[in-house]
Amino acid sequence: MPDTGNHTRTIRSFVKREGRMTRSQQRALDGLLPRYGLATDTMIDPGAVFGRSAPLTLEIGFGNGESLATMAAQEPAADFIGIEVHRPGVGHLLLELERREITNVRVFTDDAIEVLKSCIPDHSLNRVLLFFPDPWPKKRHHKRRIVQPGFIRQLARTLVPGGILHMATDWENYAEHMLETMNTAPEFHNCAGKGNYSPRPDYRPVTKFERRGQRLGHGVWDLLFERM
Repeated sequence: MPDTGNHTRTIRSFVKREGRMTRSQQRALDGLLPRYGLATDTMIDPGAVFGRSAPLTLEIGFGNGESLATMAAQEPAADFIGIEVHRPGVGHLLLELERREITNVRVFTDDAIEVLKSCIPDHSLNRVLLFFPDPWPKKRHHKRRIVQPGFIRQLARTLVPGGILHMATDWENYAEHMLETMNTAPEFHNCAGKGNYSPRPDYRPVTKFERRGQRLGHGVWDLLFERM
């Protein structure tokens, strides 16, 4: 991904691998997305979207939505927006929202860079979550990693002063890349102190994938940065 400070984009940080869409997931996309989905052709008004004024969290790349649904259920006084391009995962989240009667979540199904640029107002977010993004482990693919200086500047624009950017990865090299990138971002300071990783906050659920990795001895690195 190139520097997005000038709003150009030629390299995507994701590849759509749709996988198998179940009938229930397709039903959710057809029947529930109109209720929970947000359009990408206009800047949102969070108060109008949720019908109230509440702390707002944005999760970028929510996967199958299990963590997002869990966090939203645990924090009913807060509102959540998720972004995900993989439609089976979106369908899975919508089914969870319906099953658990969760009403404080809305969804974008488009490229996060475009959503940030066109749909998220300045200083409207209290927290941004980026959990286990594609690490693009091969060196020649590192330019596809979503965590780049221009992306961080976009996030800084959307966060309120004191807002939190929380990233997590199970790839040590990507964790180092995140830390190096954030160390050059003047809008943020490291909540754990310069050069340090943070312990996992209680609000971040431990996924099945993460538990399996831990049993195999894989590490997980959390990074929390506060908007200055």
